[in-house]
Amino acid sequence: MMTPAQARLQLDRLWRRGREVLGCEFAIMGGAMTWVSERNLVAAISNGGGFGVIASGSMNPAQLAAEIEGAKALTDRPFGVNLITMHPQLMALIDACLEQQVGHVVLAGGLPPREAIRRVKQGGARAVCFAPALSVARRLVRDGVDALVIEGMEAGGHVGPVATSVLAQEILPAIREVPVFVAGGIGRGEAILAYLEMGAAGCQLGSRFVCAEESIAHPRFKQAFIRAGARDAVTSVQLDPRFPVIPVRALANRATERFIETQRQVIAAVDRGELDQKQAQLKIEHFWAGSLRRAVIDGDVDEGSIMAGQSVGMVTREQPTRAIIVELVEQAVDALRRRAEDAAEVPA
Repeated sequence: MMTPAQARLQLDRLWRRGREVLGCEFAIMGGAMTWVSERNLVAAISNGGGFGVIASGSMNPAQLAAEIEGAKALTDRPFGVNLITMHPQLMALIDACLEQQVGHVVLAGGLPPREAIRRVKQGGARAVCFAPALSVARRLVRDGVDALVIEGMEAGGHVGPVATSVLAQEILPAIREVPVFVAGGIGRGEAILAYLEMGAAGCQLGSRFVCAEESIAHPRFKQAFIRAGARDAVTSVQLDPRFPVIPVRALANRATERFIETQRQVIAAVDRGELDQKQAQLKIEHFWAGSLRRAVIDGDVDEGSIMAGQSVGMVTREQPTRAIIVELVEQAVDALRRRAEDAAEVPA
């Protein structure tokens, strides 16, 4: 029979590569969630043995430097910073990370410029990038990234069209040069174990940490997560292909309904000749401006954007961050032990 200690050793072997590249006890990355993944939650994840990641969002370099300093005051363990590649001050943000001696810079939200990857690495940090397809993963490896994250459509926030399980099957067997972390819809340790056994170096979880005690998300925002099921986390609806809508997964609420109605009104105005296409597109794109902060910080869960992954159904209560991480690890260890017991019962 496999003991808990033996199962833990096996788990450590499975995610050894991820632990080494991140420099943490457990290869569990915190997803970078704007307004949620700030210094308190990031430090709590790192202190709990995982790897916290600051969501820089639209911060300028000075604001980011202050946030990094704040996190460093709360933890002496490694953490990373997520930068949006489309940010107009991307290079200055990278420099702010390097000046603060951040060990890992995560480039997200689009294919990063090669110069950005070089700047990160020349500054002594590790470059981690998102790969939405195998072709992109191969290019990023050629560009010299130190690790990849593949995130499926089950994730919260801005999402692509492909499921996590499909991305994992496509990319994990093909990319062995660098560690690959899997994200999107992961809420339990058994799922982490499954992806590790497929070849992942670790996993990234976002929604699971929203209701951590250390999370500064408004109590009403947390209650929306606790009440929600997987089917409540839906992607933005696009009514007309002439006016593209960036897919965002969030909990359905009154604002979701108003967004659909706003599209209808804008499309009708274009058809009547009252708006040109550019004006209409801007009206649609600006609908959600400031809505994430309104939900996370102000607690307006009716008119704000409650970005959430489909794993939200596995968020059932508020817990300390360390307890969430321990629970995930124990679930993976228990799964290994159960499998060993089942195998032992099979007659020779």
